[in-house]
Amino acid sequence: QVHLVESGGGLVQFGGSLRLSCQASGFILGYYAVAWFRQVPGKEREGVSCIDPYSDPNTYYIDSLKGRFTISRDNVKNTVFLQMNSLTPEDTGYYYCATDLRESCFSGDYYTVLRPRDYGSWGQGTQVIVSS
Repeated sequence: QVHLVESGGGLVQFGGSLRLSCQASGFILGYYAVAWFRQVPGKEREGVSCIDPYSDPNTYYIDSLKGRFTISRDNVKNTVFLQMNSLTPEDTGYYYCATDLRESCFSGDYYTVLRPRDYGSWGQGTQVIVSS
């Protein structure tokens, strides 16, 4: 059974950094694409980034986050990471990792991180608060 657990969230000052982790169990994470999403209460969940499986994977970021966030994976540890730098209060929210056991972040027509409903397995989320 697919199980994802996020960690690494917390309170950070404007301009600070955090590294989120997504620990997987019940399946071999290295075989599948994994994405990060975030959500602010009262707003829709939005995609952040996605990473393809295997070694030297392709990565995808939403345009507004390119250059500040970096997604990576450690297939030995069955974990995906999200390094977040230069954080602003607009980055505050709950961050979730998810997978739908696909072998690519690209569906053939679009990047699946742009459609949260494409993902069937989610972690419980980790809260990030960026103070001004």
